[in-house]
Amino acid sequence: MMAHAQAAAALGAVAALCSVTSFVPQVVKIVRDRDAAAVSLRMYAITVTGFALWTVYGWILGEWPLIAANAISLMLSSIVLALKIRFTIERARSRRTRAGAPDG
Repeated sequence: MMAHAQAAAALGAVAALCSVTSFVPQVVKIVRDRDAAAVSLRMYAITVTGFALWTVYGWILGEWPLIAANAISLMLSSIVLALKIRFTIERARSRRTRAGAPDG
C-alpha cells in the first residue's frame, strides 16, 4: 500500500511539473516577440479563472501540492493574459496613431 501512495505522489509531482512548465514557452515567446496576437484572450481568461479556483480548492482541502502547482500555473497564465491585454492595447494605440487619430 505504501508503494501505491508513493507512486501516486510521484505521478502527481510529474503532472504538476508538466502543468506548471507548459506555460513557460508561451511566456518566453510573447516576451521575446512582444506579440500576443495568436493568444486567445477568452481561453486564457478561462484558464486563469480555473487555476484560481483550483488554488482555492486546494487551500480549502489543505493540500499544499495542489495549492503550489495551481498557484504557480495561475501566476504564469496570468502573465500570458496580462501580456495579451497589454499588447492588444498597444497595437490599438499604434493603429490609431498611424491613422492620424489623437491618442488618449
